[in-house]
Amino acid sequence: MALKDYKDIIHRCFRCGYCKFTSDYSYLGFNCPVYSKYRLESYSPGGMMWLIYASLVKGELKPSKHLSQILYSCTMCRNCSQECKFKFNEDIVNILKAAREEMVDKQLVPQIVGQFLTNVYDYGNPYRELKQNRDNWAENTEIKHYEKGDEFLYYVGCVGSYDTVSQKAARALGSVLLKSGLPFGFLGSREVCDGNEVDMLGEKGLFEFLKEENTQIFKELGVKKIVTLSPHSYNALKNNYSNEFEVFHYTQLLRDLVKSGKLDVSRGFKAKVTYHDPCFLGRYNNEYDAPREILTAIPGVELVEMERTKENSFCCGGGGGNFYTDILGSGKDSPSRIRVREAHDTGANILAVACPVCMMMLEDALKAEGLEDELAIKDISEVMNAALL
Repeated sequence: MALKDYKDIIHRCFRCGYCKFTSDYSYLGFNCPVYSKYRLESYSPGGMMWLIYASLVKGELKPSKHLSQILYSCTMCRNCSQECKFKFNEDIVNILKAAREEMVDKQLVPQIVGQFLTNVYDYGNPYRELKQNRDNWAENTEIKHYEKGDEFLYYVGCVGSYDTVSQKAARALGSVLLKSGLPFGFLGSREVCDGNEVDMLGEKGLFEFLKEENTQIFKELGVKKIVTLSPHSYNALKNNYSNEFEVFHYTQLLRDLVKSGKLDVSRGFKAKVTYHDPCFLGRYNNEYDAPREILTAIPGVELVEMERTKENSFCCGGGGGNFYTDILGSGKDSPSRIRVREAHDTGANILAVACPVCMMMLEDALKAEGLEDELAIKDISEVMNAALL
């Protein structure tokens, strides 16, 4: 929907402030990552709604690059939609996305956002990497390319394919799937960006282009089931692509494989583990149990929860393209560093993640906090791989 379709909704926000907090108000702080950092009303969900209404709906303010900078600082974590007490709560993130579409049309996006979008259009990924390099993460492994007849397509995504930290998770998940005996393969150089962040950044035309290109490849290969490494890919493919494909986040698939006995974790893995909920798995798709069921099924794993968890989890700061654009910025008050400190406070020696974006953000934060000797960031697939016989 275009922004004009929301004009009768936007003005109904009167900045009551519920959108800034956790659902049970037990945490003595703010759960909106942007407001938590800047503490300025213009950077709160309600403040953004007022700015959008005044500038892009009523025309009382002239749209500007400064407005664009504010709108693109949001990580699209969806805490605001979850905590808003009004019936239009589900539309808050959609309104922000529609406002970003307006900024794209007006060519007022921040330069780094424009660079992200241009790179995806030109290269199929935000990193300006050549398509043939999309295979590199799987070198020296037995993970093969998808062939007709394979039960699952393993969709790795841009971050898992190219980011050196997240490639560890991509390889670990591939290894676990091999041990399960499940027929699967990945696309390699034929894989194209899923477009989740492109959609969140407001480039609707480019998202539709990516969606069409991916769908065509899937159909050509006869793909019926897709397992994704990233919750961002899972969200795009499950909710915004054709429903003719059955889409799983890998934690859902691995949970079922453990329950069915196709993966034997009886070897165990001794560690005190805390788990960070990714926004696009939790708030966007209501999957909080599968990752925890995997961890608690592994002998030797002691699962301890952070103060903010599940629907009250605190965003790592990487959503909405911020893992690349870094518009929200770094520093000790950045969401990722706050989250690493929360994990450290549990006494855990492993912070488990189920998202390559979270892995990348939290790994950088761990180094910035100087906690590498006390806490390790590991994808759940890495923990499981170590526990398999």
